[in-house]
Amino acid sequence: MPRIEVQRSSLEGVLLELAPMVEHVSADRLSAEEAVRALASLQERKAKDDAREAELLMALAADRPDTDDPPPGHPGARRRSAGSPVPGTSEFLPDEVALVLNCGRPFATDLLSDAYQLVERMPAVHAARAAGRLDGYRARIFADVLGTASDEVIAVVVPKVLPSAAGWSSGTLRKRLIAAAIATDEEFAEQRRIEAERRAAVRLYPTADGMSALTTEAPAAVTAAMWSVIDQAAQLAKTAGDDRPIGVLRAEAHAARVLGAQHDGPAMTGHVTIIAPLSALHAPGHEATHPGASAPQACPEDSVPTVGGTPITSAHLRELLAQLDALGVQAPPGGSLTLALTDDDGALLATVTPAELARLAARGCGEHGKAADCGCSVLGPPPEVPGYSHTAEQERFLRLRDRTCRHPGCGQPAGRTDADHVVAYDCGGRTACDNLCCLCRSHHRLKTFARGWRFRLDPDGTLHVTTPSGITRSTRPPGLREQRALPPPRPGPVDDDPPPF
Repeated sequence: MPRIEVQRSSLEGVLLELAPMVEHVSADRLSAEEAVRALASLQERKAKDDAREAELLMALAADRPDTDDPPPGHPGARRRSAGSPVPGTSEFLPDEVALVLNCGRPFATDLLSDAYQLVERMPAVHAARAAGRLDGYRARIFADVLGTASDEVIAVVVPKVLPSAAGWSSGTLRKRLIAAAIATDEEFAEQRRIEAERRAAVRLYPTADGMSALTTEAPAAVTAAMWSVIDQAAQLAKTAGDDRPIGVLRAEAHAARVLGAQHDGPAMTGHVTIIAPLSALHAPGHEATHPGASAPQACPEDSVPTVGGTPITSAHLRELLAQLDALGVQAPPGGSLTLALTDDDGALLATVTPAELARLAARGCGEHGKAADCGCSVLGPPPEVPGYSHTAEQERFLRLRDRTCRHPGCGQPAGRTDADHVVAYDCGGRTACDNLCCLCRSHHRLKTFARGWRFRLDPDGTLHVTTPSGITRSTRPPGLREQRALPPPRPGPVDDDPPPF
């Protein structure tokens, strides 16, 4: 029998050689509930392992100082190649890590960068990951967003965002971190934007079977407009009867426009939606208020009728019209403009076009006419309608409220979703905005045909989705402010069979 040599002098070294003492129960012997618990436990262990990996990488980095590297002026000194992302360590550290982990240098560099940012600069995030309270992917988002921030910014942003980070989607977490960094240090945010724009590029790389991918990294508004034009051309081809996959049609549309091929269809314009509070659109010399966010001070909430807690009166609408005129807000040529009115928490109260706004403001209250101080609400969400089909006004309200498919983790744009009855129409569900939400076709089908899934919608638009194994995830409309706590899901009946489509 060959002799096994343990070349370690410490107890820790011997322990590292020992195999795990606990065997896993075969997965096919677990019930669905046990499998869910095992998956949750596995995610916690993965987070702890990620934290342990970061600590080990930093321990290795401590033994690889840059004093061993060729000094400046030496024939072997580094010129343009990337060095180590860990300050004070050898430029060859990523190469060593890449060999140890059997991975590429870029991946090893990213691992080292995240390890440094989290272990050394964001110990609270690292501790949450080490305790299994924060998964490794969300921890890396902290490192990515705040990696170039100053220690002062990190000291403010991390305590503000970390307590809720595990409950947010990765996209929401990234947005909250960026927003908090902007609020803390606008100079940092601007520098981050400038650096991002400098990375703009078009890249070509092979994929498989004679195919290649062409990617364009550019400012978000530009790429959104490009995608809109490409997608419109593909959708028109699909409507015209081309039954090939939509991805193939998009690829052909993209190639046709880049290569200058002739296009026989109608002219198309890219559309980008920009959502901003009115207070951010200050016109020089004008003091902006929040006509869509809160009632004027002369109109206290307890003395007038309200819609969703905020009066939207004819006087209020006239004030909004005056401010829009002062700001010069108007629809672009060939485009359209829709206004979204929200309450103090960012919940959508109503949607209206400028023309509709002008008519409502001129007409005033149906009972009191144009009186500026009657206090009656003249605008609110589109009313409930009889029958199954929703109205165009309801669809406009839903798309501005939801903006994407509301299923947790899905980012399909609202323009390519269905207005779904959360409580099915055939089961007594109403065709009203508080019983409709945007679901992409895939998740609409899941809700309708997948056994055991449950969907519930709160009056403020918060959607609760429960899996057959009892795990509930909630999403709320993007406009709702962070301070608003998610209400507990309302109990509902559990049906053995899903309602009909």
